[in-house]
Amino acid sequence: MVFSKIAAKFGGKLIASITASAKMNLEISYFFTDIGLPVYDCYGLSETSPAITMSSPDLNRPGSIGKALEFIEVRIDRSMIDDKSEDGEIQVKGPNLMVGYHNKPEATKAVFTKDGWLKTGDRGTIDEDGFIFITGRIKEQFKLENGKYVFPAALEEDIRLLPYIENAMIYGDGKPYNICIVIPDCDVLIKTAETLKIKTKVDKLVHLPVVQEFISMEIQKSLEGNYGHYEIPKKFIFTDENFTIENGMLTQTLKLKRRFVVEKYKSQIEDLYKA
Repeated sequence: MVFSKIAAKFGGKLIASITASAKMNLEISYFFTDIGLPVYDCYGLSETSPAITMSSPDLNRPGSIGKALEFIEVRIDRSMIDDKSEDGEIQVKGPNLMVGYHNKPEATKAVFTKDGWLKTGDRGTIDEDGFIFITGRIKEQFKLENGKYVFPAALEEDIRLLPYIENAMIYGDGKPYNICIVIPDCDVLIKTAETLKIKTKVDKLVHLPVVQEFISMEIQKSLEGNYGHYEIPKKFIFTDENFTIENGMLTQTLKLKRRFVVEKYKSQIEDLYKA
């Protein structure tokens, strides 16, 4: 009954849909499959006109972006990451590639390998059956003090799945461990406060040590088992100001401007690492 009501909200005739632009969360994928409305991932860039891969009813593996389309080749270059790593940069070759950026020869040269493959800037793997999995963005990754690489977007995505989290950002570039800037969901936070028998105004909840400790522990527990010990944030900064276009924390396409966020919370970040 519940599932049929959800299907009805989509018009009652929808049998499947396609998603792109960002990797779909695995739990969301399973949910829509379970209610009979599978969502298929596809992947591409403007530079590839635009499709590279696509999932379909016959070629679908949860968590993957499908297989390369006909006449398109995909390879994984591990030289930019670590030759021992399972993933690397996704590179593409085929008739769908652009000739180059208009009047930008240097930018064109930088995005192509010497043997003519396009560098997508995305990290990924290819399994034994040819299914491709995205693991992150090359530019977003950073290296901890111990030499371990961290892809923050995957951690942030899983943290945002927690009911009391509105937004989050992981930081740890060149540092001994990761920290996390957390924006709690105020509506859910009120209910959490009631559970913890805390009585105070909403705008003050986020600053209460007991609330911060509760959310910190929940974040860490949710990541255990899915991430390496070095990836899980050890300390946290809490704020009630979300990342928005207006405050300069997001681009016009709603992508996180990490450098600006780090600059805004610079003193608090430094204090955490000094403590």
